[in-house]
Amino acid sequence: MWLQRLGVWDQRCFLMLFSKSERKRIHQLSFWCSKTGDGPLYLVLVALLFAFELTHASAFTELLLLSFAIELPLYLVLKNSIRRQRPYQLMAGMMQAHIEASDKFSLPSGHTAAAFVVASTLLSFYPDWAWLAFSWAGLIGLSRILLGVHFPLDILAGSSLGLSSCLVAQQILH
Repeated sequence: MWLQRLGVWDQRCFLMLFSKSERKRIHQLSFWCSKTGDGPLYLVLVALLFAFELTHASAFTELLLLSFAIELPLYLVLKNSIRRQRPYQLMAGMMQAHIEASDKFSLPSGHTAAAFVVASTLLSFYPDWAWLAFSWAGLIGLSRILLGVHFPLDILAGSSLGLSSCLVAQQILH
């Protein structure tokens, strides 16, 4: 019973948020925000840390890589075990996604998980930047809903996966 209610809540929240993406400006901002979570920005971040010879660049990179080494296999196992349909598949006829997803299943959100790995790693070494990093990670998650490829619970699962992967990596390294 509670699981069914949770599913109804998830779909209602999705539809409420997705309806905002009909505005061209929100659609465009969502698209570009989501693009920042595709991966190349992470390499740029590491390169910038090394270029400016920041004190913790090597340790940051080590934690980031280990966190991703934990997150990615878990993401793949969860995604392919749960096999949750994406909103545009589950709600065919009610809505159409603004982009084509890179894979078939919805839970957890890989973009969100990766963004939260980066934000959590930044928190560990550069806490003054944490508010910006977590805001960015949250916006990536929101953008995935606004683009029509994830439900809110997919985003919560992705953020939890990214954060917990970094926490586990920290325990391994210390």
